[in-house]
Amino acid sequence: MAAVDNSPEPRHVRRRLVLQAAVGTPAAVAAASTLGTPGAAAATIGGRADTDSPRFTLAVLPDTQYLIDEGGSDPEPVRDTLNYVVRNQGRSNTVFLAHLGDVTEHGTEAEMRTADTVFRAVHGKLPYSVLGGNHDVSGDDQRGDTPYLRTFGPSRFARMRTYRGSSPDGYNSYHVFTAGGRSWLLLALDWRVSDAGLAWTRGVLAQHPELPAILTTHDLVWADDDGHAHLSGHGQRLWDGVIRGHDQIFLALGGHYWPPGRTTLTNDAGNPVHLHITNYQDRYYGGAGMLRTYSFDLVRGAIDVETFSPWLLGKKEHRRTPLEAETVELTSDVDHFSVSIDFAERFAGFAPVVVPPPRPASAVMPRGTVAYWRFDGAGLGEAGTDGRVIAPGTVARDLTGNGNDLRAQRLHDSAPEVLTWSAEHHDAQPAHASLRFDGGKSPDRGAVLRTGANAPLNSMRFESGYTIETFVKLPEPFEGDHAWMGILSWEGKARDAGKFSGWSADEPTCSLNLSPERFLQFVVYPVPVDADPTSWSHAVPVGRWMHLAVVNDGRRTVLYVDGSRIARNAAEYSRGISTLGKPFALGGTQFNEQYGQGFYGWIGDTRIVSRALRPEEFLTARRR
Repeated sequence: MAAVDNSPEPRHVRRRLVLQAAVGTPAAVAAASTLGTPGAAAATIGGRADTDSPRFTLAVLPDTQYLIDEGGSDPEPVRDTLNYVVRNQGRSNTVFLAHLGDVTEHGTEAEMRTADTVFRAVHGKLPYSVLGGNHDVSGDDQRGDTPYLRTFGPSRFARMRTYRGSSPDGYNSYHVFTAGGRSWLLLALDWRVSDAGLAWTRGVLAQHPELPAILTTHDLVWADDDGHAHLSGHGQRLWDGVIRGHDQIFLALGGHYWPPGRTTLTNDAGNPVHLHITNYQDRYYGGAGMLRTYSFDLVRGAIDVETFSPWLLGKKEHRRTPLEAETVELTSDVDHFSVSIDFAERFAGFAPVVVPPPRPASAVMPRGTVAYWRFDGAGLGEAGTDGRVIAPGTVARDLTGNGNDLRAQRLHDSAPEVLTWSAEHHDAQPAHASLRFDGGKSPDRGAVLRTGANAPLNSMRFESGYTIETFVKLPEPFEGDHAWMGILSWEGKARDAGKFSGWSADEPTCSLNLSPERFLQFVVYPVPVDADPTSWSHAVPVGRWMHLAVVNDGRRTVLYVDGSRIARNAAEYSRGISTLGKPFALGGTQFNEQYGQGFYGWIGDTRIVSRALRPEEFLTARRR
């Protein structure tokens, strides 16, 4: 922070935020075990980042000025932090390191030489960016030559694989790094961006309109003691001149002020932009080389943020002084938190998810396919419109040509809207269509699609194995009582197959259902024995498409959800299905040869194969 600060922010923002993070607490222990120890051997941790993994880390290093001060300081904590990030880049999947400015205290030639030496720990080993803070430079980015520019200007980054260029003055730069299977843009802007710098920044964004962008600068927001952040004068200039009008920018990070804080603002596209301040120079030992990690999880839709000192973590716990123990890890809600982001939705305005095109039926019928139904024009004979009622008697053709066509039937006195056509589908589903079932209880209502009386599937016993797949989505909100509703089944009573071991001899011999807790239940009566081995899933989600697969190899049955094997698969011997020559049904399960409620939700492509398939052969797989 500048010795003379003419910024308009109130004086109280300089006050120290007291944080408690005593050594030996569960959080500190967890950090040490999860993040590793700076003293650990590189061969043990090491490794390179996996740019295809949906989980990756952006490392952020704030103001280091008090540790790189020719008047008397210690750069070792900064060097330890950089070494730590390099050693752990494989373990934490760190793809980039961003410094937020104020590298040095006075910006002198001597301090820049020290900084140059310290940054050799990371140079050539991990992509990184550095930007100028008010202790490194003065004035705006048109200031001309400085020791900072000669040290951290374009020539330093010219051979870095992520570096894409700098503004003509050399003080603003940008990088493009790869993580999570896509490219990301990182802007490293000077502490005082001129009109020319703003124009250059807008030009960079215009050249990369499809890339999600992270903006880093030194002076962006300041925070109250409660951690709520506000735009600074320069931050307001960036907000008005760049951030609010460019939907790509979803995260903006700054240093300069303390205490740390965060806020979320809404841009001109109506989307959230997360703005954070991270700076710990006011804390013990000039911040002790404090590191902040932004761990992206594209699957969970979250960015998990942690703040800790690798230098202090490297000290043996019993040798840490009280101040060191207090500083080793920071766990307040502005230092250790998660940001929820639906990345696909947030980026849809500039980089919409490209859904794979539909695949023809011929591409998804491997050897042994006995039935395949889909609800697009190929399966129903005509393209649909959302909400179009599927009339009783409508045929969904078995595209294998084996004669297992399904025919729609309403249950009880159900209204026409109980079965409608939908354009909704799983992104990996071969056909871009589904059927919407509106089944329920009290009174029972629903619809099913059934094979004909003479369909070959009715009597197939699959003693050599089978794979049954379908795509399902449950509504959100999941309203009403739908306990034990059926997804698919074979009709008939277990007693007629000589099976009495199950919950009831009146239940069908094979069915996939949903329990009151939204656990999937696959129950089957094998051919040779009187048994009912049953598989149970976890509580499945609502409002999201799932791919379900039941795989039997002639000995055991395994249920998969989204390609993941569940834990509660039946251990009992299970060979074949004790079918009774009665119809296969989609959308319901009988009891005592009568249907009660029907399915509630969407059902998409459904396929049955007379052998066990591997997950890479499921309907979700795309051949390269």
